[in-house]
Amino acid sequence: MDPVTSGILVIVALFALMAIGTPIAFALGGVSLAALVLGSGMSELTYFGETFYSSIASFGFVAIPMFILMGAAVASSPTGRDLYRSLDLWLGRVPGGLAISNIGACSIFAALSGSSPATSAAIGKLGIPEMRKRGYPDGVAAGCIAAGGTLGILIPPSVTMIVYGIATETSIGRLFIAGAMPGLMLAGLFMAWTLIACKLAGGYQNPVAEAASAVKQNVEGNLKALVRVVPFLIVVSGILFALYGGLATPSEAAGAGAFLCLALAIVVYRMWQAKPLKVILRDALRESVMIMLIIAAAEIFAYALSSLYITQTVAGGIADLEVNRWVLMGVINLFLLVAGFFLPPVAVIVMTAPILMPIILSANFDPYWFAVILTINLEIGLITPPVGLNLFIIKGIAPDIALKDILLGSLPYALCMVLGIVLLCFFPGIATWLPDLILG
Repeated sequence: MDPVTSGILVIVALFALMAIGTPIAFALGGVSLAALVLGSGMSELTYFGETFYSSIASFGFVAIPMFILMGAAVASSPTGRDLYRSLDLWLGRVPGGLAISNIGACSIFAALSGSSPATSAAIGKLGIPEMRKRGYPDGVAAGCIAAGGTLGILIPPSVTMIVYGIATETSIGRLFIAGAMPGLMLAGLFMAWTLIACKLAGGYQNPVAEAASAVKQNVEGNLKALVRVVPFLIVVSGILFALYGGLATPSEAAGAGAFLCLALAIVVYRMWQAKPLKVILRDALRESVMIMLIIAAAEIFAYALSSLYITQTVAGGIADLEVNRWVLMGVINLFLLVAGFFLPPVAVIVMTAPILMPIILSANFDPYWFAVILTINLEIGLITPPVGLNLFIIKGIAPDIALKDILLGSLPYALCMVLGIVLLCFFPGIATWLPDLILG
């Protein structure tokens, strides 16, 4: 069977398994196992086990569960509530300011947790009910949180950037720095659209009938909330400084960050009981196992595609396209966008980054700039159907908001991300200037 036909059958089988609800890791592993056995015989079972183990038997992967534990400690504590309240103190009283403060809260919480679902859930539980209470349309309330949550995979420290760095053998510290300015740029674009959407809808602000004593009490409470958040921000800043300054490896920095954030959650919020600690460890273990299984299964899938010469055929076909390199980049962006509609970011990165990297380098594109482009494409997939993880998280937080309203409220933010990609293509220095300045 020729590689093109084999590739079509493998992809169809993969999507068929996912369509019936098979977990991503098991779908990837099952299709890979069947393709290897049918293509090369039972002898491939030996390589199946070896490849599965070796794909995650790397010290670099220790950073992933450690950063996840760090994020779980932040997400399971009242940090998101305090962060939301402190930003509401400064922005909540101007027209549309509450929605804008939610974008800001998502940006900061993304840096604390490194997780898109955790950001959407933590800020959404507080922000959506409050915005609806103050008269914001359901689409604006849900859309700004769903979009703001996507910043968790771009603003450092980012688990997806770690996976990309390991898959492509690029510097994780440099990837973190490369994602910082584009992350702030996207947050600014989100805030700009939120302000426009609020003005088009009439503008919204706090009720004006509050008593003076209530206002004073609210300000004092929000200032105390800000004080409780500051230690976590200092820890994240210290971790990034250690990474950027070459003082620690990503795994060492992640281990220190996980310990410090867990200790802060216990001390600041008095989480001494076994139950909250059990929830933190359970959530961290669950997400870590899921991601590591996806990475291992995706590596098996990549091995199966390579064994059947599917990867080489696809890469050769793209490389042989006699087109301008920007047309080539447009084709790659379209491919990543479609892949992000159906697969989680980690799976897309592990499966596609090793294939696309030689093509990117041969076309003289910067691999760190491309990492940002790839990540933004995957961010779009988080707020677009059929998978759209953040859409379903928001639906779970506010079940009475129609999924159609959540989707329509999120789509303008997806267009903001497309605009961000265009700006990065015209001005690549947005991603490359800061890494070059700091690391040379």
